[in-house]
Amino acid sequence: MARQSRIHGVSGRDAGDPTGALLQVDNVSLEYRTPERVVRATHRVSFDLHEADRFVLLGPSGCGKSTLLKAIGGFIAPVEGEIRLDGHRVTAPGPDRIVVFQEFDQLPPWKTVMQNVMFPLLASRTLGRKEAAERALHYLDKVGLAAFADVHPHQLSGGMKQRVAIARALAMQPRVLLMDEPFAALDALTRRKMQEELLELWDDVRFTLLFVTHSIEEALVVGNRIALLSPHPGRMRAEINSHDFTLASQGGVEFQAAAQRLHNMLFEAPVEPRQERLVA
Repeated sequence: MARQSRIHGVSGRDAGDPTGALLQVDNVSLEYRTPERVVRATHRVSFDLHEADRFVLLGPSGCGKSTLLKAIGGFIAPVEGEIRLDGHRVTAPGPDRIVVFQEFDQLPPWKTVMQNVMFPLLASRTLGRKEAAERALHYLDKVGLAAFADVHPHQLSGGMKQRVAIARALAMQPRVLLMDEPFAALDALTRRKMQEELLELWDDVRFTLLFVTHSIEEALVVGNRIALLSPHPGRMRAEINSHDFTLASQGGVEFQAAAQRLHNMLFEAPVEPRQERLVA
């Protein structure tokens, strides 16, 4: 029997049951200032994130993906709409939302790998030193770096540093793990290996993931659901079901057809005019 198409365009509000959502992004518009004007980064974006989702924000450069991730992290306030976690409005950063960035220098170089993973647990007084060390070692083992617990970041490769950052984030056991193009700066082979390890880790831990990328292929293999954002200002163009694709799907006919369709949806539709207003 022929397999049904895995891509279905639906609106963000129709994608899931809002009452059962872990995270709700509700008609969120975000803006940033330049010396001359205020520029709208996203315009009335809505979607729901559920427990153990691997939800990907996909769109061209400048569509507001990272800005939206920062707003969910509590670092930017929406000018319109609101973001809710467990039904409560997000107004500030918190340990229930931890961000992993793409930069390799996010680990303090004077701390060992173990100390880097322990640090947020101790600084937030989440755990005592003994319990923090046990949890840090547990998650370092999950990412395959328990043997490197006592080395410093400069002794690690770029991919290994990202694994430490992921272990540090997961050790806080956040409600949502936020990843902002975490593998973009890696070479192609290391990037594929990191994608594979992230999916294996998700199979083991079943954390809730919100992942930002501008790579169509990465979105298809990392996410079980994908939000397509239009070019600047970012709007919800469609929500995609991609849970059947894996790294092994790459190169296959269905995968390539899906990637081409996503490309068409992202770039061949009419581009709406930018929304900007002069600063008084």
